[in-house]
Amino acid sequence: MFWDEKTETLPKKDLEELQLKRLKKTVAQVQNVEFYRRLLREAQVRPEDIRTLADIEKIPFTRKQDLRDGYPFGFFAVPIHKVVRIHTTSGTTGKPTVVGYTRKDLETWADLIARNMTMVGLTDRDIFQNMVNYGMFTGGLGFHYGAEKIGMTVIPSATGNTRRQIEMIQDFGVTAIHCTPSYGMHLAEVAEETGAHLESLTTGLFGAEPWSDAMRAELEKKLGVTAFDSYGLSELFGPGVAFECPERDGLHIWHDCYLVEIIDPRTGETLGDGERGELVVTPLVKEAMPLLRYRTGDITMRFEDECLCGRAKKIARITGRSDDMLVIRGINVFPSQIEHVLLRIPEVGNHFMVYVDRVNHLDEMTIDVEINRDYFSGELQDLARIQKKVVKELRDTLELRTTVKLVEPGSLPRFEGKAKRVIDRRGEM
Repeated sequence: MFWDEKTETLPKKDLEELQLKRLKKTVAQVQNVEFYRRLLREAQVRPEDIRTLADIEKIPFTRKQDLRDGYPFGFFAVPIHKVVRIHTTSGTTGKPTVVGYTRKDLETWADLIARNMTMVGLTDRDIFQNMVNYGMFTGGLGFHYGAEKIGMTVIPSATGNTRRQIEMIQDFGVTAIHCTPSYGMHLAEVAEETGAHLESLTTGLFGAEPWSDAMRAELEKKLGVTAFDSYGLSELFGPGVAFECPERDGLHIWHDCYLVEIIDPRTGETLGDGERGELVVTPLVKEAMPLLRYRTGDITMRFEDECLCGRAKKIARITGRSDDMLVIRGINVFPSQIEHVLLRIPEVGNHFMVYVDRVNHLDEMTIDVEINRDYFSGELQDLARIQKKVVKELRDTLELRTTVKLVEPGSLPRFEGKAKRVIDRRGEM
């Protein structure tokens, strides 16, 4: 199941030669961006100094704040009349990051999405429902054009109106869906409540937020799909940067289009295969907005072994973000770890919220979690037993004492886009 078998299975030597050729071109291309002219000048790096792939370490990192500071068009390497589309990030913490695309960029992006979807067995015989935002968010249009390139029947349902989404799946015989994993869980919940059957579904593509293998099992059981993980960032086109193959053991990142490094997020030191750290990516084929050594903030590692499918080396599924990692009394905690624990406890549901406070100079973590409807008796002794069980499971996994509050089914927020499950109140007065 290959879209471009020759490229996807390039031998290591040929791949490295292609990467170096494209890296040199990218370093020359960023000379059109004032930020990079200054960055490289201050680092005393000239384009001709990049002679090997290892020479990339001579170049300083690019950070998300740099892109925000360049708002709106400061990182465009082509004239604005060459930019045929603009997307932005959410901008929830200030000015958004603006991303531009040339016509060739859009063709490259659609081609990468087509690789991903073909890799998991989707063809022009599939009916594909795209349940993500079609606005400035890149997820909607990215998958839309990739699916159309394959020849699928595409239903651009976007987000919201879950009952209508279910109706379309049933009426149109939808075989594949794309959404966030948290919305997938909500979709399954509403289908169960309404007695709706989704027999036509076979494939679920889930991304935009970290999710655990426990959630994968729940999605597959409740929706009747084979679930695949999708990874991408708006700054790197959008979705389609990396994707699971049928082995479902790590993500294939398209090394002909992206040069990958793993670094220690605190020191910036380059880490080897099998060492978990922050993903740093240099896109190698972007025209409108080339970047050098972009710090994604996402935590992963490179696998040492090749994949049985014959494609290039993989990265591990994203654990979380370096800026989402909670440090509670000196212990590192990711929301995905909490999710993994809760999903293996049948008495509690799929929805939770985490609150972090500082009480008497000590960090305290409180987790609100919904009781599973099947176990919601209202009896105090049952609630006490379930609460004790959840506290113990969390303590055994996180090596941290937490406060657990059990709440009624359906009482916690549902998310159509990326789930925000952590509220850190330690900085509040």
